[in-house]
Amino acid sequence: MWGRPARSPSAAVHSNGRSHGIGSRSGESSVTRVNAHDMHRWDVSPREAVEIQRRLAPLVQRDGEPVGVRFVAGTDISAGGAGGPARAAVVVVEWPSLTPVEQSVVEIQVSFPYVPGLLSFREIPALLPAFARLRTTPDLVVVDGQGIAHPRRLGLAAHLGLILDLPAIGCAKSRLTGRVEGELPEERGARAPLMDRGEVVGYVVRTRAGVSPVFVSLGHRISLEAAAGWIIALAPRYRLPEPTRLAHQAAAGKHLVERSPLSQSDE
Repeated sequence: MWGRPARSPSAAVHSNGRSHGIGSRSGESSVTRVNAHDMHRWDVSPREAVEIQRRLAPLVQRDGEPVGVRFVAGTDISAGGAGGPARAAVVVVEWPSLTPVEQSVVEIQVSFPYVPGLLSFREIPALLPAFARLRTTPDLVVVDGQGIAHPRRLGLAAHLGLILDLPAIGCAKSRLTGRVEGELPEERGARAPLMDRGEVVGYVVRTRAGVSPVFVSLGHRISLEAAAGWIIALAPRYRLPEPTRLAHQAAAGKHLVERSPLSQSDE
């Protein structure tokens, strides 16, 4: 049975970055509601990053089915060209309407080099300041990237889920590791296991009939079955789930929310 998502405690994040979040009015102090756990340093070498992944991977919670979900966040990053800053975006949509209620975008210099399998060390330091500006606590985070469908079982979604201690799903446009087991039917909702070294690490999921599938893997605090179900539910019209589709637009500079959202404490 497809899973449906849950609420997490809120706290503060302290980060740097030039922000363009719509969730706060100009000059207004932001009310941060997402807690980032200080699990390791970010100024590390690629070799140190690999060791951090190996150390953190066993901490990922591979089960759970979030319930009572009201807000779902999507993330995306637009890489800065010619050495310029990257633009990291978090867009929060209301469930089940999928209406965007808040967006937070920061521009920040990325220092970690591009190394396949180490994307989280480039993107998470940019995403954390965007999460810090949110006034809405996400109950679920959908990431444009891998969860445990990763050579060391700690892709971007798994790493970010651990850092934020929120249920997280990886929904990637391409495969990083593993092989597809069996045939994938053409109809919407079809799925096939993604196998790696004898383990099911994800599902290849067709969100639109006759359109290329996406690669879904659990990130943290959610089962693979629930993760696949959420991606289908969050992609009623397009190939990509609505939270990450909108985050891609926000990272490209589009303003999706024209009003400041209600703080949860105002309800």
